[in-house]
Amino acid sequence: MISVEAVGKTIEKAIENALLELKAPREDVDIKILSEGGIFKKAKVLVSISEDALPKYEKHKKFVEEEQKELKEAEKEEKKAKKEQVKAEKKEEKQQLKEEKKEEKELEKVEEKKEEKPSKYCQPEEFLSELFKILGKDVEISTLEQEKYITYMINGENLGDVIGHRGEGFYALNTLLKQVAKKGDKKILLDIGSFREKRVESLTLLAKRLASKVAKTGRFVKLDPMNPSDRRIIHTALQDDDRVTTLSKGSEPNRQVIIFPKGE
Repeated sequence: MISVEAVGKTIEKAIENALLELKAPREDVDIKILSEGGIFKKAKVLVSISEDALPKYEKHKKFVEEEQKELKEAEKEEKKAKKEQVKAEKKEEKQQLKEEKKEEKELEKVEEKKEEKPSKYCQPEEFLSELFKILGKDVEISTLEQEKYITYMINGENLGDVIGHRGEGFYALNTLLKQVAKKGDKKILLDIGSFREKRVESLTLLAKRLASKVAKTGRFVKLDPMNPSDRRIIHTALQDDDRVTTLSKGSEPNRQVIIFPKGE
């Protein structure tokens, strides 16, 4: 039997509370008054589904139980799917990091081999000073030493033709400097007219703009081929963006960065 006890200030209020709990109309129930109540005592009733209406409510109860069971199973499947998605994303990030580290190591090996070729080394500052004299450029050369890097900064007028379109001249000179300079404990970096700093700013802005486009459209974006230094700037700029994922594809010198929607 489906029944419920309820209380209220009056018998009618107690019956109303019981009907609300049973979700049943008055004509489908039997009512038994347990206490009529009083000044300091609430009325109490026992309301039961009548026998002729019982099959309808038992069928409804079974339907509700099955519905709740299906809902629990759906929630369980959803949790499982989310867990698998998080696991897949972590695996993808780990694989990407592994590929980038491998790429960096391969690049370092290539650079080390190139650095071994010259039979005669020179001081970077002397090399740069002589080179810019030959180019007819009046420049100031300063250095910035950090834990792992030493940067040779060159400032002067009309250095755009040395930097070149999209920095071709800059990157070529940077590679040449590494080849002729004696290898030390710190890696050598070059900056001409704050090009490196400006390049980081411009590529970071580009990366964020394209990430917003990818997140909005749901479609990946493939950037033009870049050197490893520029690709690293793009990856770094978007590594904490939870909307997108970046990946390098292709072979040098046509290796490209692709920006995907997260989880694709």
